[in-house]
Amino acid sequence: MPNTTTATRLAAFVERLLGTPLPVAVRTWDGDRAGPAGPAVVLKNRRALRWLLYSPGELGLARAYVSGDLDVEGDLTEGFRRIWALTRSGELRGVRLSARDRAEAAGLAVRMGVLGPPPKPPVEEARLGGALHSLRRDKSAISHHYDLSNSFYQLLLDETMAYSSGYWTADSAGLPQAQHDKLEMICTKLGLRPGMRLLDVGCGWGSLLVHAAKHHGVQAVGVTISAEQVQHIRTRLAQHDLGDRVTVRRQDYRELTGERFDAVASIEMGEHVGEENYPTYAGTLFGMLKPTGRLLLQQMSRGAVAPGGGAFIERYIAPDMTMRPLSRTLAHVETAGFEIRDVHALREHYVPTVRAWADTLERHWDEAVALIGETGARVWRLYLVGGALAFEENRMGVDQILAVRPSVDGGSGMPATREWM
Repeated sequence: MPNTTTATRLAAFVERLLGTPLPVAVRTWDGDRAGPAGPAVVLKNRRALRWLLYSPGELGLARAYVSGDLDVEGDLTEGFRRIWALTRSGELRGVRLSARDRAEAAGLAVRMGVLGPPPKPPVEEARLGGALHSLRRDKSAISHHYDLSNSFYQLLLDETMAYSSGYWTADSAGLPQAQHDKLEMICTKLGLRPGMRLLDVGCGWGSLLVHAAKHHGVQAVGVTISAEQVQHIRTRLAQHDLGDRVTVRRQDYRELTGERFDAVASIEMGEHVGEENYPTYAGTLFGMLKPTGRLLLQQMSRGAVAPGGGAFIERYIAPDMTMRPLSRTLAHVETAGFEIRDVHALREHYVPTVRAWADTLERHWDEAVALIGETGARVWRLYLVGGALAFEENRMGVDQILAVRPSVDGGSGMPATREWM
């Protein structure tokens, strides 16, 4: 193929593997381009292909992008959307290299000068040890993501510091309003009143603790196993003069015992528990509630395919995370003894939430790079763009589940109408 450009050779091989025309164009390090109009995958050097040679598929692409050897020319979201459209249609068979394919890939690699030792994975990849979902390993998994940098999360999030889906209405003036309305909705569903005791399991950077104490007069306790989050919350409590009403502890949910609360919340923390430990988690939430006390779970869901979110998410963002179908979560909650009172789907609300974070990241790119490095910022760009699309295309969901611990005689303490108001 003496007159064939590098990009054309590569495109022809990939199209044969995929069984369909390329959804996006390819531009190689020598300036050649092949494929359709629109977004283009830019292979900035030969090492970009080496990543794919040793790790075909999503992980190799992620490593090449995070390392800066691969880039995207044009709209990254549109590129993702085209690829997922082919996946949904069934036209994209996926990369499954036969012996013949591997031989052809090796020959192509020789001609392109790609051969070499496998590149060392970026340092941003999680490397956990120990038994799955042991206390020690869970602390490492949470630290990998949530202890990244308080300053970075302050840059990315709004002033509420809520790192979960907002609640958007026609009157939402932006992300801060959507997060305020989400927090207010949670407090309303829980029926919070002055003097009540609230437990927030996996309390993040304290958004619900601060809101519930300031606006609903509760006594609140938050637990998290992130050291950075504990430090941030204690600073916030001093700023808001809430030290006498809010307590935060670095504590695992499995270490909770001997207390009872009027209400319990756990906002997008159950994804980190794991399937085998979820009965223990649900049972702990039940045990921490007084009879007729309410539980509010906000939790992401996913079907049987890639419950951890896929190779990129599992290596770079949330190692050991498990997103189960909503029905399975409801079964765990009911088995623990709860009565389910309301399920509220918020999937569409996550799309503008994540895109607001992505817009903030792009506006403050240089500051983000200064805080977490170029490769770290590229991890987050990929994560946010892909995450927004996953919710938009119903590959992931998020729901608020309102449940109650019934009294011995079956009472719920809830009105017969407008259940959670």
